[in-house]
Amino acid sequence: MYNPFLQNFSAFFKSRSALSILILVNFAVFILLTLIKLVAYLYQSPFIVELCGLKVFGVTYWLSVPADYLHLAERPWTIITYMFLHEDFFHIFFNMFTLYFAGILFTQFLNSKKLISTYFIGGIFGAIFFILAFNFFPVFVPNANCAFALGASASVLAILVAIATYIPNYTIQFMFVGKLKFKYIAIFLVLIDLLSIEKSNPGGHLAHLGGAFWGYTYITLLKNKIDMYKWFNIILVFITSIFKPKSKLKVKYTTNKRAQSDDEYNKQRAEKQKKIDIILDKISKSGYESLSKEEKELLFKMSDKK
Repeated sequence: MYNPFLQNFSAFFKSRSALSILILVNFAVFILLTLIKLVAYLYQSPFIVELCGLKVFGVTYWLSVPADYLHLAERPWTIITYMFLHEDFFHIFFNMFTLYFAGILFTQFLNSKKLISTYFIGGIFGAIFFILAFNFFPVFVPNANCAFALGASASVLAILVAIATYIPNYTIQFMFVGKLKFKYIAIFLVLIDLLSIEKSNPGGHLAHLGGAFWGYTYITLLKNKIDMYKWFNIILVFITSIFKPKSKLKVKYTTNKRAQSDDEYNKQRAEKQKKIDIILDKISKSGYESLSKEEKELLFKMSDKK
């Protein structure tokens, strides 16, 4: 039987977009970790690490980011690996569900490179907030030697808050609530983390706030023509170029065209930017759905070139 939802979902993962790869990597790590745990259980070789009287699975211990800076010095890679690590199915399901919808909007208005950068740097800021809090606030210091964080929540919240800051008045239709502006969804999620710090999982909530902080900061700077990802994108391009196969040299003959002067180029660029600013202003006032088909196409083309 034909199912358009499943077909679209399948097409999304077959597209090999940056967003689909992030989601697939998270699920792949989760499945691999689950299988390793199963094999360890079957062979009665649990690979357990004793941590402050608690028994922690060895792989989780070596890939989660520790709050203690001395432990971090022993396992520096964890500041990256922790953001792909989940032990609970509902944890990864909620994170990937949120990443999917926030990521779709993010790539629609910005681009895939910025999505990847926000995921990684948002996750790093989450780890920084977590580590600093457990080594600074007296209530957490006694537990710093035992605490560790894992999960993509900080990275996901960074992406969600970033796009909510970029298009704050974009409206989303909910089944029972009705229409809500995106900024209120982001504010609600941040408030939940803020109010939950003293109740349970303080390290996780602090990491989430670190991700949210980066998402808001990055877009605020971007709106002021400061792109913090230029250096990060250079590193990404360099790394990906190492693994890309070298293309064969092709000679292409074309007819000569008149060279475009700097004044003409700058004029065209200013006109395009003016059109984009008008479209973004329209989105802020009336939402994305108020755009015409031509405006949506123009926005998509321009965002793809950023």
